[in-house]
Amino acid sequence: MTTTLRCISPIDGSTVAERPVLSLEAARATLAAARAAQKDWAARPLAERVALVLAGVERLAAMGDEMVTELAWMMGRPVRYGGEIGGVRERARYMADIAEGALAPMVIEASDRFERRIAREPHGLVFVVAPWNYPYLTAINTVAPALIAGNAVALKHATQTLLAGERLARAFHAAGVPEAVFVNLFLDHATTETLIGERAFDFINFTGSVGGGRTIERAAAGTFTALGLELGGKDPGYVMEDADLDAAVETLMDGALFNAGQCCCGIERIYVIEPLFDAFVEKATAFANALKLGNPLDRETTLGPMANRRFADIVRAQTAEAVAAGARALIDPAHFPADDGGAYLAPQVLVNVDHSMRVMREESFGPVVGIMAVRDDAQAVRLMNDSAYGLTASLWTADADRAAALGAQIETGTVFMNRCDYLDPALCWTGCKDTGRGAALSALGFQSLTRPKSYHLRKKS
Repeated sequence: MTTTLRCISPIDGSTVAERPVLSLEAARATLAAARAAQKDWAARPLAERVALVLAGVERLAAMGDEMVTELAWMMGRPVRYGGEIGGVRERARYMADIAEGALAPMVIEASDRFERRIAREPHGLVFVVAPWNYPYLTAINTVAPALIAGNAVALKHATQTLLAGERLARAFHAAGVPEAVFVNLFLDHATTETLIGERAFDFINFTGSVGGGRTIERAAAGTFTALGLELGGKDPGYVMEDADLDAAVETLMDGALFNAGQCCCGIERIYVIEPLFDAFVEKATAFANALKLGNPLDRETTLGPMANRRFADIVRAQTAEAVAAGARALIDPAHFPADDGGAYLAPQVLVNVDHSMRVMREESFGPVVGIMAVRDDAQAVRLMNDSAYGLTASLWTADADRAAALGAQIETGTVFMNRCDYLDPALCWTGCKDTGRGAALSALGFQSLTRPKSYHLRKKS
């Protein structure tokens, strides 16, 4: 059994932090205290909970500079790109702004004879299992609305970003959120699964791999605990003949390679209408070659290491298999001397690819993208749907009606037109197929974090 969690830096293999895991008994006690504290928290006025959550976000924002460097050490994102505070603020503030309306009861009748309404009640104790690639942004999607809705929250962060959960808890506690209401847990897998199986939580939100999601589902089987799962992705882009080519290249390639390709809704495959294919590929190759791979602490670096060598090994294996099967790699790794065969991995653009190759079907989650030419919209839709995943799809055209019509045919959670790799907090963040299930952010996010309760009050016979 794991006794210590250790964060190993992709920069140089050094240990950034290590923390002892909680025993099962200690975890049970912590969660019992959180459950007890939740009642008083939910009884507070909504406006007070909102104010405390937003104050917690501002306390976190005050840690911004040190967070940026810490993230570089923990998971390799270049410091030149700053932290995640802008997005954290945007999402938390939006959820705060809509809370009153989203949590208001649905009044069916309010007469002298009957009061009939459907209220929203907090689940109780919400368990958030957050990933390492955007450790603050992904966590805040659930932490902020869960607390606003009156839940207590237990956060378990990825070992690769071990310190992020501590920072979140410290910021919210300093702002006045009771320590028992928002707890940060260091747990091993076995203890986590045991707690889920014991129905220690009333709602579980997990962001991570498909395999991890299956483990969560198995652990929760028979408990009837509600789950929100955001799992893998293989998000496509489609460039049509009337697209702004330069904007499409710049945006889609940034969506493919930013954060070393380690983005939940990053672009992993691109389909380009035949007349634009050669020009798109030429510009995409130039984009990739212009990146600077290196130490993320260097402000000139635009592409840092992957978070762990084993993640880079997956991308290398997919790329090598594709080339062996006939794909052509357009980027010479020698152009990126920092590529060390370990966590530092040169970007790659592949052509002559097809859907028999893993790199076009399985999640890569790294700085590689395959580009295919397509004859028409029908072929593009068929290829975009030829995937086990469905998180986002990015359509490039000047015709919004065409994009909407194509979007209706695509099996995905979000349809973008002329943008990608963005999470709009006013819209539901969701997926289909192996990408998972559930709804985060928007008014639907509050519905996921609460349960309906009906009142039928007869005043007069």
